[in-house]
This record gives sequence, structure tokens and C-alpha cells, in this order.
Amino acid sequence: MIASRRFVVVAGALSLGGCMVGPDYKRPPPASAPTAAYKEVEGVNFRPALPRDTIDRGPWWTIYGDPALDQLMAQVDVSNQTLKEDEASYRQAVALIRQTQSGLYPTVTYSGAGTQSGGSSTSTSGSAGNSVGKLSVGGALSWEIDVWGSIRRTIESDAAAAQASAGTLAAARLSIQSSLATAYFSLRIADDALDLYRRSVAAYEQSLTIVQNQVNAGTASRLDLVQAQTILEQTRALYVAEGAVRAIFEHAVAALVGKMPAEVSIAKAPLPGTVPTLDAGAPSSLLERRPDVASAERSMAAANAQIGIAVAAYYPQFTFDASITFLSTMLSNLLSIGSAVWSLGPSLAGTAIDGGARGAQVEGARANYDKAVATYRQTVITAFQQVEDALAQQRYFQLQEAIQRRAVAAANEAVQLSLNQYQAGTIAYTTVVTNQNTALGAEQTLLNVRLNRFTASSSLVTALGGGWRVQDLPVPATTPSSDPAPAPAAPKKRSWWPF
Repeated sequence: MIASRRFVVVAGALSLGGCMVGPDYKRPPPASAPTAAYKEVEGVNFRPALPRDTIDRGPWWTIYGDPALDQLMAQVDVSNQTLKEDEASYRQAVALIRQTQSGLYPTVTYSGAGTQSGGSSTSTSGSAGNSVGKLSVGGALSWEIDVWGSIRRTIESDAAAAQASAGTLAAARLSIQSSLATAYFSLRIADDALDLYRRSVAAYEQSLTIVQNQVNAGTASRLDLVQAQTILEQTRALYVAEGAVRAIFEHAVAALVGKMPAEVSIAKAPLPGTVPTLDAGAPSSLLERRPDVASAERSMAAANAQIGIAVAAYYPQFTFDASITFLSTMLSNLLSIGSAVWSLGPSLAGTAIDGGARGAQVEGARANYDKAVATYRQTVITAFQQVEDALAQQRYFQLQEAIQRRAVAAANEAVQLSLNQYQAGTIAYTTVVTNQNTALGAEQTLLNVRLNRFTASSSLVTALGGGWRVQDLPVPATTPSSDPAPAPAAPKKRSWWPF
């Protein structure tokens, strides 16, 4: 009895503070050292990405100053079913940690039973039955002593997996928010396109009236009238088609906020007047906040702990078992010492020969860890690529918008000049139609460039892992949508750059 008590004390000490076989986790470096600056951008100090996904991102979409977008974003956490699925997976991972932690403590069970048994006997005086009652109650304790750290490694792996699940949840939320922003901006571009086509139809109707007057006066042919009618009807068709495009984006917004299309109706409105831009000299620590990088890093830690679990299988398992059962035919004597049957003592179990199964498990665990390392490093590389892409798009789309605005102004002036010359009888109406088509195309291109700028802005926020707190934001460079954009600073000169 004294030996067993000593074993319990020693086993408890080993379980709580014993060694853990297998390698301790150390974060591996990226595949290659990051450069000192973003490509073509001076003065940005890079360092290896580390997970800092716990930094508060805040409502990053408020940088656009659009109340309608703010209201839609607030509904993502409430109603988006894909996000609810990831959130449930995270809660499942957290529950698994608690389940594994229970293995560090003894398991106590209990049982009880009561039976009545008997038979029959026959005599000359007749038949009579007799029965005997039996009562039993007992309990048992079983405790696996975590000498080699198998349970603790499992807890370590489960905890890292739960943190990776939290990163996956944050990445899913950020992806949905980014998709919602893109769909919303596309819807607003459709609103601007509808306004463009409405204004164009009104202008073409005036042109048609001018041509009709010319035909009535005998100074123009019916061909001119047909050409004017053609461009008018084509633009009306574009207006109708754009309505379908807008409806599709409105339905996409509804799906992203977790609602039926019939439940969401967004009033027509123009795009926000300014496009927020982020200075290319933003600290590279923002990249460390990417939830996918954090999730990949935590997956490495989970895979590393799995190696220790596989190595622990080489060593024997120590278990301490104790049980006591009380048996009696009378309830009054059930819990007396004389009715007790008990057992107490340690046990050991292990595998002597397994045909190399444990070695294969260790090799498989190490291979899985190497796979996780490669995934982490590729995630970091992809993150840098996405930041570079978004920075380049932000810079060049801003320049493109300034140029395109000048093209729109020139095309509109050409339309007015050609219409005046046509009324003076110096040019054919074909020239007017050509200039009108060119001007409309230039306006459409400008809308696409505007959409590209908003999308690039949202992509940069996403590439950097989410929004910033106020103190993290630089003063944004903005471009009014109603006035011609000032020409931004040109990028580094390239041999092919013509301007």
C-alpha cells in the first residue's frame, strides 16, 4: 500500500513536469531573406514576417467614407453562413483542446447494481419459491501517466491547430469583406454607367433632333438620320443591359451578407468621391498581420508537435489503476469493510515488435512538418507578391486615371466641334457619329479605371492583412471624381515608358 502511494506521487510529478520527447518548436526562417524595400520603392525596411494577427484591424472599410458600405459590412459577421461555418470549426478546435487536456487527469468511474435471483422447489405440501437479493456498488480510477509527453504534445498540437483555425476564420472574414467591397464598388460603377448612358441618350436625342431638322430643311440625307437613330438606340440598349449588370452585383452583395436577393435593395448612388491610397513606405510589420501567414505558422507548430507524439509511441505507457466494489445481500451491510473487494497498482504496456510501423509514423510526421514549412514559406512569398501587385496597381491606375480624364475631355470637345461643323455643313454626319462613339468609349474606360483604383485600394488593404488603426494610417492622397485629377508623380523611368 505504501509502495502504491509512492508510485502515485512519483507518477503525478512525471505527468506534470516530466520530459517530452520529440523536437521543441522553433519557427523556421523564410525561404529567402526579404529585400530591404518594396520593388521600385525606396526607404521601406523589410523583415521576416511574424504572425501578429492579434492586432486590432478595426473597420478598415471606413476609409472610403461610404455609410451604405459601412452598413453592409456590419452584416457580414451576423449573417454570412460561410463565416459561421469557419467560426463553428474554430469552436470545435477549442473544444478539442479541453478534451485532450482531460487526459492529464485521472478518470473516475462508478457503478451499481441490484439483482434478485431465485428458483422453485416441489414438496408433498405443494410448491414454494425462494429468492436471494444481491447488491453491489463500486468505483474505479484509471490514470495514464504522461511520462514521455505524448498527451502534452497532443495538447500542444491541438492548441496550435486551434490558433491556425482562428487564423483561417480571420482570413475568411477578411476575404468576404474584400469580396463585398469589390461587389459594392462594381455596383456603384454600374450606377455611374447608368448615369452616363442616361446623359448620353439625352445628348443623342438632341443630336437626332438637329439631324431631323437638317433633313426637313433638305440639307441632310436620310442616311444621316439613320446614323443618328442607330447610335441613340445602341446607347439605350447599353442602358438596359447595364441594369442587368447592376442587379447581378446587388444579388452578389446580398449573398455575401447572408441574405436572400429579395431582402436587399440598395439605392442608386455614385462611387465615393475619393480613392484612398496608401503610401508605399508603409511599415512591413503590417504584413505580419496577415491571418493566412499566422495560420500557416501555427500549422507548422501543430505539425512539429505531432512528431513528438509519434516518437512517444516508442516508449511504454504507464497507467495507475484502482478499484473498489462492495457486495452484499443486505443494504445495511453494503458499505462495510467486510463487503469490499479492491485492487490497486500500476501497470506498464508497450510494443516490442511492430514491423517498422512506429518508424514509419515518425517519418510521416516529419514529412508532414516539412510540408507545413513549405506551405508557410510559400504563403509568405505569396503575401509579398500580393502587396507588390497592389502597390503597383495603385500607382499605375492613379496615373492612368489622370491620362484617361484628359482623353475624355478631348473626346467630348471633339464631339461638340464636329456637331458644330456638321450644322455648318462642312463635314459629314459620319464624323459626328465616330466622335460620339469615341467619347462614349472613353467615358466607359474611365469608369473601368475608377473601378480598378477602388479594387486595387481594397486589395492592398487585404494584402496587408486588414485595416489599420488611426495612428497607422498615413495621410491619404485623394483624387476628386468630379474634377480632373492632378497628374501624380511618375514612376521610375523605364525604357518603354512613352510619357
